[in-house]
Amino acid sequence: MKKILGIGSALVDILTQIPNDQILNELNLPKGSMTYVNADDVVKIGEKVFQQFGSQRASGGSTANTMCGLSRLGVETGFLSKIGKDEVGEFFKKQMIDCNVKPQLLTTDTPSGRVIAMVTPDGERTFATCLGAAIEMGPDDIHPDLLDGWDIFYVEGYLVANPPLLEKAIDTAHAKGMTIAMDMASYNEVAKHRDLLLRLLEDRLDIVFANEQEAQALTGLEDPEAALHYIAERCQIAVVKVGAKGAYIQRGNEVVTIPPMKANVIDTTGAGDVWASGFLAGLVKGEPLQKCGMMGAIVAKNIIEVMGAKMDDERWDNIHKDIAEL
Repeated sequence: MKKILGIGSALVDILTQIPNDQILNELNLPKGSMTYVNADDVVKIGEKVFQQFGSQRASGGSTANTMCGLSRLGVETGFLSKIGKDEVGEFFKKQMIDCNVKPQLLTTDTPSGRVIAMVTPDGERTFATCLGAAIEMGPDDIHPDLLDGWDIFYVEGYLVANPPLLEKAIDTAHAKGMTIAMDMASYNEVAKHRDLLLRLLEDRLDIVFANEQEAQALTGLEDPEAALHYIAERCQIAVVKVGAKGAYIQRGNEVVTIPPMKANVIDTTGAGDVWASGFLAGLVKGEPLQKCGMMGAIVAKNIIEVMGAKMDDERWDNIHKDIAEL
């Protein structure tokens, strides 16, 4: 079975449930988006929400979530990033090891990155991200030997915030003949770096994941199926997730529709990340596209029924049973 190495930001998620959108408006955080903040902002947000509404923490970062999900589905995975020499970084590393993900973590004196994830009653999540040590990973850190032994290179779309790193990582993987997959991350970042992403799409990316907003920001097309075709014409496999309406997948002339799955929505944090886990687990096992998509939908359906991007063993057991029945 093919092995998957992910690259992205090593972050610890600090999760809190807030009662309404008012706090987001007061903090000037667009609902449903990811906004970069500095260390002072993290303190300010924490003082405003944690004492009132409480919090819990877990290892996070989009690609780290995907690698953990893949590991739970029986795929050998690794994760490449940078952490600080602090308790938060050690917490992150331990959680990766506990998930059976091979950590390839560089270190720096800068504090480790963290994300405040605020979840409203409708399950929508809004991220305030302080990248910390993660932002210090640069092109000089990318050595070809770090990618030895891996078959698929899974790239976090948020790395567009660091174009030299993103391009060096993708070029290195491309030169080694790896399959390159990317999740488009957040629609506001896609819009900001559209030219770079379109250039990579034309000649470097093999598998692309996007939600409806991200696909529109990338292609300029409002219709998700039209956006799907646009992306699929430029890579091997395109996936456009349309939330509660399911997902569309295209490989060449083959187009499949993944129906929505009913769920008791608690928190959508990590839903897109683990959708990619299920899909890629099916893909590396040689499953047809329809089953790959259903595997993604099953894992995503379960993650939105819990708070945060981690699930217990019992829920994973049920996921394996549901996948076995496909």
